[in-house]
Amino acid sequence: MAGTTLPTPLYGLYQERIGFSELMVTVVFAVYAFGVIGVLLLFGNVSDAVGRRPVLLCGLACAGASAVAFLAEQGLAWLFAGRLLSGFAAGLFTGTATAYVLELAPPGGRARAAFTATAANMGGLGCGPLLAGLLAQYAPRPLTLPFAVHLLLLAASFAVVRALPESVAGARPLRTARPRRPVLPAEVRGVFVPAGIAAFTGFALLGVFTSVTPAFLAQDLGVRNHAAVGLIVAAAFFASTGGQLLVPRLGARRAIPLGCLVLIGGLGLLALSLATHALAPLVLAALVGGTGQGMTLRGAVGEVAAAAPDAHRGGVLSALFVVAYLGISVPVIGVGLLTGPLGLPDAGLVFTACMAVLAAASGAFLLHRARVTSAT
Repeated sequence: MAGTTLPTPLYGLYQERIGFSELMVTVVFAVYAFGVIGVLLLFGNVSDAVGRRPVLLCGLACAGASAVAFLAEQGLAWLFAGRLLSGFAAGLFTGTATAYVLELAPPGGRARAAFTATAANMGGLGCGPLLAGLLAQYAPRPLTLPFAVHLLLLAASFAVVRALPESVAGARPLRTARPRRPVLPAEVRGVFVPAGIAAFTGFALLGVFTSVTPAFLAQDLGVRNHAAVGLIVAAAFFASTGGQLLVPRLGARRAIPLGCLVLIGGLGLLALSLATHALAPLVLAALVGGTGQGMTLRGAVGEVAAAAPDAHRGGVLSALFVVAYLGISVPVIGVGLLTGPLGLPDAGLVFTACMAVLAAASGAFLLHRARVTSAT
């Protein structure tokens, strides 16, 4: 997952080298999300039939091909190819790896396994910009070395996954895999919609941090240190992992509406930074918004996974991440489109207002649903 955010602090260098607009930065970023969504829609539940391990190995192969595309970069088309392949890899990882970790957990360890899965997801996403920023600022060949290191990490991951046992009983050969849309069993639908909206909003906040924050830092705040940019972006993902630690104490049902409230606080801080061109609110927005995103994500995964039948768990979790990754793509492109006529700060303010409304709607719906359930 670190490879999917590795290019974040490098987009400014690619803009100088190739020459493209801020809108194109958001489009390049969103191509990754569309790759994730396409794989989740077509192959999100394939691991339920052919097993978790073969699907994860295919994901690692796509991640390696993505790193090679960035290493061979000769123009904008290579960036699109690298991001698309990275999206394929993330699409194969997300639902499958989450289900795999839950199934490999020892008896009584499912709660810790759920945290491990989501923390590895968000922690990996945070390590990507941090690693690339440090290497780009303090090491030679800033557009080459981060992806070479990523290839070494992928090789180690491939060896580890090969050694793991398969958790799907009666798994069929990989060649029998066929595209199938994720199926939502009736028992999942009641919790899926509000959980999906909360996940959408949280991922939208992270999407904006990942795609346009480097440009805002450089153009409006004068922060051009790649390591600092990577650290600020990574802070949102690491805060997400911290937010997930709060969920066991709160319970998944309370964590999602409370997480929506914290998300609104993070969006407010982001709006303050955009309006005042101040750095401190932006850093706080990363920490507060990331915490809220982590609370909503782990709560959503826990609620949906608990409601899903064993035979459909991989597909149901993949469907949840489809909704989440729509949050990374659609609002981010919207910000890019508005940047031209409005400028980046005002485009960001429109985004924060829309996402705050969504978060409030999701939190209010879940609170109402909890009260009705308690009364019943």
